Amino acid sequence: MIANNIIVELIAIFAGAAVFSTLFLYLRQPIILAYIALGIVVGPLGFSLIANDAHIEELSHLGIILLLFLIGISLEPSRLLQLLGKSTLLMLGTSLAFMSISMLVVLAFGFSFTDSLVIGAAMMFSSTIVGLKLIPTTALHHAHTGEMMISVLLLQDILAIVLILFMVGVQQQEQVLATTVVLLLKLAGLTLVSFLLMKTIVTRLFIKYDTIREYTFLISLGWGLIGAGAAKYLGLSYEIGAFVAGVSFASIPVALVIAEDLKPLRDFFLILFFFSMGARFDALLSQQVIYAALALAVVLIIAKPLLFRAGFRLLGESRRFSSELGARLGQASEFSLLVAYSAYTSGLISADASSLIQTVVIITFVISTYWVVYKYPTPIASQSRQRQD
Repeated sequence: MIANNIIVELIAIFAGAAVFSTLFLYLRQPIILAYIALGIVVGPLGFSLIANDAHIEELSHLGIILLLFLIGISLEPSRLLQLLGKSTLLMLGTSLAFMSISMLVVLAFGFSFTDSLVIGAAMMFSSTIVGLKLIPTTALHHAHTGEMMISVLLLQDILAIVLILFMVGVQQQEQVLATTVVLLLKLAGLTLVSFLLMKTIVTRLFIKYDTIREYTFLISLGWGLIGAGAAKYLGLSYEIGAFVAGVSFASIPVALVIAEDLKPLRDFFLILFFFSMGARFDALLSQQVIYAALALAVVLIIAKPLLFRAGFRLLGESRRFSSELGARLGQASEFSLLVAYSAYTSGLISADASSLIQTVVIITFVISTYWVVYKYPTPIASQSRQRQD
């Protein structure tokens, strides 16, 4: 076992990632899965080269924050409002369907009603990380596919955050509805202040020092992280703050250029995220949890693409577009892990229910990644004909 040393651990992670990714690409496997496999092999349940992944998990959270910041950068505010209005009913309808289906599956395996309710709620969401990691950058920033995906994922993320706030309120025995309303008002205030500061200060700094590339990189990164930190201080989430900062940043003409500069930094932390997922995997699950997780994962992998496809068809989208977007949204979410953690620490669910949610997330990540990488263009495809960025 290696000592608890962050430098040694990072060396082990990225050296191992280089080896595993090479092997996976040679075998024509999706590279994301190499990072998850590495986490399982060298984490606490494998060779224990990294005995405690808690601080690795905290670092990996930066990848999600940067991802949300870059998503915001790619969206003009007026276009964002238009997309959200179109996607709201779709998101609510599909979320309710996924929740109901998941509840029925786990109830059949003997879980309590409360456990089943929280598991169903956790399964409503699709992964922002997997969805956007596997879509070509050109489609994300400039195509209708990217716009629709972002609008659905953003609405799901907002719903997930409200759900987590509700669970925290239950734990603290607060007036949940009043607390949620106050937080939404804080979000509106944060958005207003962000746009005001961007217009009066940040834009002028860019105009004055736009020829110094290092400065524009630093001020962009600083702006995104300040937004994330401010949101957390207000009781919201880092992700929402980073997204708001990104949308306010989108008005600057060089926004997409800055987004390209930040992509390598984002990818660095996303590797840590996928590694930490593998390191958290518990191979010593009860038979009830294993069978229920496998059944639920299979049901979701089938149901999510089909229901999303039907929903997009009702919105007037083409059959091919609806099928592709349904497949890209056909997995559980990293927010499912946060829901599981919040519910377990609040005493709402059992340890088995929390383990089931984590296991379903990993299984659906793996299956969905295979499906998308082999059927649709992605930036990380192992075959050159499918690789597009």
